[in-house]
Amino acid sequence: MPSDPPQPIDRRAFVKSAVAIGGASALSACLDMEANADSSSEPEFPHGPEDLASLPERQHAWNEFLVTDANGDTVLPRHQVLLSLSYTGSVPPTNDERETVESAFSTVERAFERGTGGEAGATFNDGLLFMFGYAPAYFARFDASLPDDIDLPTPTAVLDELDEPTDRADDADALLTLNSDYGSIPLAVEEALFGDRGALNGIEMEAGIGDVFSVVDRRTGVVGRGLPAEKIDHDAIDDDAPLSMGYKSGYQDTNPAEDRVTVREGPFAGGTTQLSSRLGIDLDAWYDLDADARVTQMFSTAHTTEEVGETGENLGGRSGVTEEMAEDLEGEADDHGRLGHAQKTARARDDDFDPQILRRSEGVGTSPDHDAGMNFNSIQRGMESFIEARKAMDDLGGADAHHSGIVDFLDVERRATYLIPPRSLRALPGPRPDRE
Repeated sequence: MPSDPPQPIDRRAFVKSAVAIGGASALSACLDMEANADSSSEPEFPHGPEDLASLPERQHAWNEFLVTDANGDTVLPRHQVLLSLSYTGSVPPTNDERETVESAFSTVERAFERGTGGEAGATFNDGLLFMFGYAPAYFARFDASLPDDIDLPTPTAVLDELDEPTDRADDADALLTLNSDYGSIPLAVEEALFGDRGALNGIEMEAGIGDVFSVVDRRTGVVGRGLPAEKIDHDAIDDDAPLSMGYKSGYQDTNPAEDRVTVREGPFAGGTTQLSSRLGIDLDAWYDLDADARVTQMFSTAHTTEEVGETGENLGGRSGVTEEMAEDLEGEADDHGRLGHAQKTARARDDDFDPQILRRSEGVGTSPDHDAGMNFNSIQRGMESFIEARKAMDDLGGADAHHSGIVDFLDVERRATYLIPPRSLRALPGPRPDRE
């Protein structure tokens, strides 16, 4: 494996550009850049286990394999690639197609360790974290109804309930989410699954999935200290900011336990649902606010710039949002003229004041129509949990005019919904006429 993660700014900028471009040439250049300085060969990364049964059945079980910072917060990998796919295989899928898809994903798991490999105290992610999910449109191809215990409305239905433009619904059949601290890893996996790459980190690639899926959209993003300022051409972004709006996300008290977002019963027990959004951000308007106003609107009327710090680092491992801060928001709006995003979304927590949606892969990117773009992906037991949280972001109709959280700085470009099955069912779930 490489002796050290890439550190120089020019190297990091090059890798981000290569990931965004994609393709075999970008992968080759990225591998050269990430190779050991004293070697002309491709970098070697830790392999996954020979016995794949040792891996969690939950595709979304990432926490154990994420870097944990000094405050105890999990840290998402720096590089993100999202591949929206159209299903082009048989209707219904054949056993051979299922075996091909499973063989491909199993090879990926053997080629790269899962994230940090579960190494306690790891400061860098030398492996890959990925999920593969299926949209309601995929199941509709087979006239297959999802079980009643799976809360997975179509993206159009979600947009309609949120009073957002329904023409922004994605119509993909599946989504592959790839994340790593090394840009070459998701690029290599993409090429191995859909291109002509015959080996993956030294492991022979027995099958790809290009015969049953075609890529219809590709999105990339970066997250982590200093990366948004390099990626986005906007002078107001702090050089150390982990996201384009300045502050870190994913505090211990704002992310639920993985059990809380896992389907408990039925044929897809051990799975989850994924909401994938592409957002545009109006950074000009956001940074027109002074620092005090940005802190209030990101966190709460009780937070101060001194308490939060430049990028949220002073808060440590907890956001500091309490039940009391989420009460009488109309009165708080009248008193302060502003409300905080975290303060408002806290109303969507459960009866124990625990959050119900888990951030799972987010990335900042460029957008042709906005100052910046963002890929936001959350997982939750059912989509109603996301809908509740999103509605909690909205302005309060009963309050006097005020500045409200961050919702007015965000524009939804695309939304999609997916079922993330457990690993044992990830290869083309649906009707199996050969077993009837």
